[in-house]
Amino acid sequence: MNGIVVRNIQRADASVVESLGRFGVATIHEAQGRSGLMKTHMRPIYEGARTVGTAITVLTHPGDNWMLHVAIEQIRPGDVVVAACSADNTDGMFGELLGTQFKTHGARGLILDAGCRDVSDLKKLGFPVWSRAISAKGTVKSTVGSVNIPVVCAGALVNPGDVIIADDDGVVVVPRADAARVAAEAEAREAKEAIARGHYAAGELSLDLNNMREALERAGLRYVDDLPHGGA
Repeated sequence: MNGIVVRNIQRADASVVESLGRFGVATIHEAQGRSGLMKTHMRPIYEGARTVGTAITVLTHPGDNWMLHVAIEQIRPGDVVVAACSADNTDGMFGELLGTQFKTHGARGLILDAGCRDVSDLKKLGFPVWSRAISAKGTVKSTVGSVNIPVVCAGALVNPGDVIIADDDGVVVVPRADAARVAAEAEAREAKEAIARGHYAAGELSLDLNNMREALERAGLRYVDDLPHGGA
């Protein structure tokens, strides 16, 4: 699909989105069966950035940011814009002027599988972006894409209204239909990790707490006091 803007999309429930926002990307990735991660080249433009929200999707073309301008009027408070590109590209499609508009209309951040620029200004603005690259290279406005269609961004399928969580570890997508279940799974995982953390802080070993020793022995691991033949 190309050349369309879908105005009406169904977003994940706001309370579920906020529940998911309590957890980090790694926890959510594990909670939904180790799925949903975008490729590791998607990095925050400044350290400590974090966001959660419902996806507004954008299909752009290399070196062309026209559809990012088109997407602005579709943003609702609490959305995160997810921009995929039809081919690999690192040109600086997004900067401080677009960031000002996105933030004014209620966007919580941008996930951009292309380049971003004006990093210092965006940090001062408090608008987080996860991008493929940082690049000052400018773009044009000449090729029509689409807004609010399914896209594949950095290897992950994103449908409009899905939940996006992003932090220093990367970006994870939770399908709208799975959001409540994944939030519950993340809650259970966090509670389990809190108990484990207490044991580890007291000096216990994960080898014992997670019953790894027998499995390691079956796998062939053995302990010796010295290397055979003095290590020669």
